[in-house]
Amino acid sequence: MPKKSDKDTSLVFSYLTLRKAIGLLGLALPFVLSFGAFLIFRTDLQNSISHYYWTGMRDVFVGMLFAIGFFLLSYRGYARADRIAGILACVFAVGVALFPTVQNAEAVTGPSAGSPRTVGTMHFLFAAAFFATLIYFSLVLFTKTKARGRPTRQKLIRNGIYRGCAYVMAACILLTFVYFLLPLTQQIALAAYSPIYWLESVAIIAFGVSWLVKGEAIFKDEE
Repeated sequence: MPKKSDKDTSLVFSYLTLRKAIGLLGLALPFVLSFGAFLIFRTDLQNSISHYYWTGMRDVFVGMLFAIGFFLLSYRGYARADRIAGILACVFAVGVALFPTVQNAEAVTGPSAGSPRTVGTMHFLFAAAFFATLIYFSLVLFTKTKARGRPTRQKLIRNGIYRGCAYVMAACILLTFVYFLLPLTQQIALAAYSPIYWLESVAIIAFGVSWLVKGEAIFKDEE
């Protein structure tokens, strides 16, 4: 049986490295922002990941989103759907960075409320679309098996992880929508526990785990 050429091996390693890099960035994002803000700027836990835009960690927040976005843009996968999903995910990630969330409630109640409200709405839409694309990656694209090929035992385990990560992300997004549908008094009461921050963090960590597994960091097929 002929061995893979050095070029083929190099391409495989580059794809796996790219996937691992995306996964590591996803895993690191909530920890880098929260610990960095506390240790460097003595900033308390924010209401959401996006609120770190308004802290001393703004450049890190924007930079990591741009890095994730352009890594996703570089991802090609094996089919046209992978490439399109990568392009869309990049656009949505960059949109989240360029259209910051509203800093506080007062920002949308004053005489100049129109602009902050519009930017905040764009941020919310980009964030929702970004996570929807990530769920599509994990639930649909990552679980595919080669045509007429039988999935290996390791592949079946990986598929279970992909689906689990997709369901976790979907549940977190659904709970976020539920939170914003609550009466304002209940939202204010729950805000002290930063529920959106935790939901977003869990969703982002699930995204990171999914991509690390896709990069064969764990449950790699035997040669």
